[in-house]
Order: sequence, then C-alpha cells, then structure tokens
Amino acid sequence: MSSLLEIQNVSKAFKRKAALQPFSLLANEGECIVFCGGNGAGKSTLLHILAGISSPGDGTVIINNVDLMKDRKNYVSLIGYMPDEFFAQETMTVKEFLTFYGNFRKVPDGRVDEVILTLGLEMKRNEQIKHLSKGMRQRLLFGQAWMANPALLILDEPTNGLDPYWINVFIHLLKKIKKSGTMIIFSTHMMDVAAEVGDQVIFMENGKMIEAIKNDHVDPERFMVDLLGRYRQIEE
Repeated sequence: MSSLLEIQNVSKAFKRKAALQPFSLLANEGECIVFCGGNGAGKSTLLHILAGISSPGDGTVIINNVDLMKDRKNYVSLIGYMPDEFFAQETMTVKEFLTFYGNFRKVPDGRVDEVILTLGLEMKRNEQIKHLSKGMRQRLLFGQAWMANPALLILDEPTNGLDPYWINVFIHLLKKIKKSGTMIIFSTHMMDVAAEVGDQVIFMENGKMIEAIKNDHVDPERFMVDLLGRYRQIEE
C-alpha cells in the first residue's frame, strides 16, 4: 500500500532555536496518529507545518503525491484543520460560521445541517458564537475541519473543554471517520482518547520524536495504562 502521508526530515527553528528537530513519518489512509508530550514538545509546531500554516525550515511533506512546498493550494484542499484556539467573528451564528466554510470548500447542499446535527448543535444553529460554551466552540471548530471530508484531518488538542459525554461521542465519531478512509492526526494530553482511537502514539520532547508505540487495539485499558506510565516518565 502506498503512503497517503510522507513526512521526510521536517524541521523548524525560531531565532536559531530548534522547535522541531528532523522528523519523518509514513502513514496511510484510515490510520490515526496521535502526538503526545508536554508543552514545548514540538507537537503544535509539527501540526502547523502539516496544516500548511507554517513552512518547514527543511524537509518535505507530501499528501497523495501533492507536495506542500511545491503545490500548497492543492495540498491544503486535501486537509481539514482544527486549531487549539478559536478565532472567528463572534457575532456570526453557528449556521453562518459553518456555511462560510462549507461554501469555501464547495461542500454538497445539506452538509452544513448534517454536521450541525451530528455535533449536537441543532438547538444552537442561530446562536452567535460569543454565547457558546467552550465545549460548543470546540465542536464547532471540529465541524469546520471535518466539513469537506478531507483526506487528512488534523486536530490540535480537540478534546479540550469537552465534557465526558462529548469526549465519548468524539471518540466514536473519530472511529467512524477512520473507517471512511480519512487519515487523522491529533495531539492530546488524554491517554484514554489516544488509546481508544490512535493506531500509533508518538511521544515527543524538545522538538523530537522519542518513542513511537503501535496500538493493536486488543486491550485499550491496558494500553492506556502503559501510555500513562510513559507520559509520566517523560514529564518527570
């Protein structure tokens, strides 16, 4: 099977300080890669590069044979990106916000309403963003990223602000999205989410990969305990 995503020796420095040391990864459609690590580990820097927001200092990123640096326009058309912070005109309503992104991505008629329903926002469709809770804003951000059924879905700390019920819904939705063939990459501090959804969990520290752990999905609870132990070792 050919790889959907090819990351080859990607690095990034700010003011000569390495934020991301040479990083390489191959992954396929329907696969979920999870990045874990403390603040400053390099997770967001890598996700920003993969999302086309930041250019790599060196290295290549390719999705479906489309090179980020050689054909950025077509590259970004293949991805959906959920940032870790919400930036939007807060007087827009839920429906207006998702319709904007839907029109931008030329999604089919009815897709906006489908996303609103799936994410439990039907009672808030005409509510202005400024009146939404943190959890609702997270769901809305996820909706715009998922809107166009991208080849690669990139999520930066997507469970922040979600209550236990919506974390469970989110886990089941990501599993369904994986089965559709979409590749998912996300960062998280929640090892239970990583264990349930991730096919490969990558621990990062000081801008580099320190360990990549395959998940056979046989015993998610046992795997979560193992991840927690590894995470604590890194934090110490």
